[in-house]
Amino acid sequence: MDFMLNEEHLQATKMVRDYVAREVIPTIGEWDRKQQINPAILPRMGELGLLGICIPVRYGGQGFDYITLGLVCEELERGDTTLRVVMSVHAGLNSLSLLQWGTEDQKQRFLVPQATGEKYAAFALTEPGVGSDVINMASTARREGDVYVLNGEKMWISLASKAHHFLVVAKTDPGAGHAGMTAFIVTSDQKGVKSGDIHGKLGVRAGSTGWVAFENVEVPVENRLGEEGEGFKVAMGSLDNGRYTVAAGATGLIRACLEDSLKYAKERTTGGKPIAEHQLIKQKLGFMQQWYDAARLLYLKAGWMKNAGMRNTRETGLAKWFATDHSVQAALEAVQLHGA
Repeated sequence: MDFMLNEEHLQATKMVRDYVAREVIPTIGEWDRKQQINPAILPRMGELGLLGICIPVRYGGQGFDYITLGLVCEELERGDTTLRVVMSVHAGLNSLSLLQWGTEDQKQRFLVPQATGEKYAAFALTEPGVGSDVINMASTARREGDVYVLNGEKMWISLASKAHHFLVVAKTDPGAGHAGMTAFIVTSDQKGVKSGDIHGKLGVRAGSTGWVAFENVEVPVENRLGEEGEGFKVAMGSLDNGRYTVAAGATGLIRACLEDSLKYAKERTTGGKPIAEHQLIKQKLGFMQQWYDAARLLYLKAGWMKNAGMRNTRETGLAKWFATDHSVQAALEAVQLHGA
């Protein structure tokens, strides 16, 4: 069992850490208050090669492995969840699904410009009344000759108003349950596609989260991802990749709480000594360190399994569960430690 990162892992980590420290952390508070995504973020992430970090070079990507993807997401969310969300939907949920399920024509038309950062991508599964219970979605796609006529509305879609390409899942056979769902690539410029942002969110306010509506959108058959009836399989595979990025990103949140709390604890004094020397504060910092180490090991294990081509649904789900749950706990401890 080897816990050492290679030179590529270390270089990618340093590049993203420097980017976040220089260009994100100093201004993210301002954009959070504005409840807008900084318009420089998406182009800059494309310029740095992050949007295609683990897409093969032949499709315009950087060709790095899944461990690198996880490390990048950890560093991005150390700065703000907004940036990791971009990776989750653009790279994890959409581009990696195209890599797995797409035809060569689809990869050239959609994946290449996504990997280079020329186009932005999103994942449209959740609906206003349907979250994880995807089998009860209301969106439909009816085949008419060489096109599918798509109707429905998707909600809580990250990059809804910024994406050029949507991976959409809809029912092609409403009575067939899981086997009646099909996936498509839909472009934002098609007639009948509308989208908008949602404001007033509790968190991730510096990001783009919104809705997408499809009204009699004619989707060419050649834009179908996989075969008709394979939409559920496509979606579940997409979510495995998305959950992996969330696990890694939430680990970065834990680290942010730990690092900021440790710095403050060394500066703040009570009773003539830094609060870092008080037993209660040491305990809080110790818990955060424990949570960070465990979360990091869990997502790195999942990344190793992904690199090896092993099924990792269970391991990725556990990594996401642990990291997101304990990022909330770390934030609560950090608030207590910082006090007023």
